[in-house]
Amino acid sequence: MNLKSTSAIAHRILLLVAALVLVAFCASAAQAQAKPPAKAVIQIWMWGGPSHLDTFDPKPNAGYDYCGSLDKTIPTNVPGIEINASLPLLAQQADKYAIIRSMTHGSNAHETAAYMMQTGHTPSVGLVYPSVGAIVSLFKGYDRGYKGQIPPYVVLTESQGRFAEEGFLGPKYKPFVTGGDPSQKTFEVEGIVAAGMTDQRQRDRRDLLHSLDTLGKAMPDTPVFQTLDKCEGKAYDMILGDARKVFDLSQESDSTRDKYGRNWFGQACLVARRLVEQGVPYVTINYKGWDTHKQHFQIMGRKLPEMDQGMSALLQDLSDRKLLDSTIVWWGGEFGRTPKVLWEAPWNGGRGHFGNCFSVVLAGGGFQGGKVVGASDATGENVAERPVYPQDLIGSILERMGIDPDGPLPNDRGLNLKVMPSDKTGPGQGRLKETMQQ
Repeated sequence: MNLKSTSAIAHRILLLVAALVLVAFCASAAQAQAKPPAKAVIQIWMWGGPSHLDTFDPKPNAGYDYCGSLDKTIPTNVPGIEINASLPLLAQQADKYAIIRSMTHGSNAHETAAYMMQTGHTPSVGLVYPSVGAIVSLFKGYDRGYKGQIPPYVVLTESQGRFAEEGFLGPKYKPFVTGGDPSQKTFEVEGIVAAGMTDQRQRDRRDLLHSLDTLGKAMPDTPVFQTLDKCEGKAYDMILGDARKVFDLSQESDSTRDKYGRNWFGQACLVARRLVEQGVPYVTINYKGWDTHKQHFQIMGRKLPEMDQGMSALLQDLSDRKLLDSTIVWWGGEFGRTPKVLWEAPWNGGRGHFGNCFSVVLAGGGFQGGKVVGASDATGENVAERPVYPQDLIGSILERMGIDPDGPLPNDRGLNLKVMPSDKTGPGQGRLKETMQQ
């Protein structure tokens, strides 16, 4: 081969390498410029842990010792997918959500399990990681362009407790916990809406406060007082501005309120829809009452119809308003409940804590509906296919929100931390690519 031929080949190789680099650069740039599909998350936190057998992973052939009175299934509007017959309305919404039937972390302790399902991390000494809501508040909140008067992380209506949701990020990223009961005539939101409190009365109280603040008047340039004035201004903007109207459910039609259900959960779902409609990026509905060690089936007789109505109305309403594509709805608790019913005393028909295998539901925000990921065994006691760990679930949600799960997590300790731990390695494991629309 002569020198001229060698030069020509080398030139072609350089051109090929340059082309490949250009393609990679363009793909990377396109990916960077692509808008994430999700703008908000509504987390339906099933406080205490719901039974997967009684909801989205029924086992009718397991027998009475596992199913009790909830031993029937119902076909959904997606061929081949069945859920418990206790959820007929949600059965007609299955094309909108994906069921994860192989969640696992192995912990049966409320605090530990809640921490893992809220942060994606295993508890460690001296380091409390932030919850998903706090992470979204960090990356999508006021420091990143959020302009809303309502804080970017809202919890309806009681704090989740179990651990400090903000973790080491600090108080700035704590959730705004509303208090109150949205099913009452007036939804009394702590610090914002109070029965009988008019705007004029709020202004009069503020004027009185200012008249008594002699120290602040004497030292107006003190940084502490300037910070207090700034915080007070933001608070009154929320109290006296348009933001509080989002909590006024009298603005909704009676038919809409009836569709959601005239109970705490149904109306909380309606408030959550109104919040994301106003641009709030993260809303948690802390849905208590699922820690059913005793009288499980009696409690389910009341709770499941309530959940079925409220959650199905939320999914349909978000879809009708063209919000579902940009809003993730995440249903699940800290763990499931024992598949085998505890018929013996003192439980007398209860279900205990169960972190070995349980279910989670995801809808909207770039997650494909009408799918089932993973499987449990014939009695729902073990993962049979495709284990999904908390960091896989949360990492997938964050990815849909445009937050890099593998990216650095800022902290004031100078530690080299990632938003999520690394994916579990192994065939069929890791983030939920099966349901993530490209």
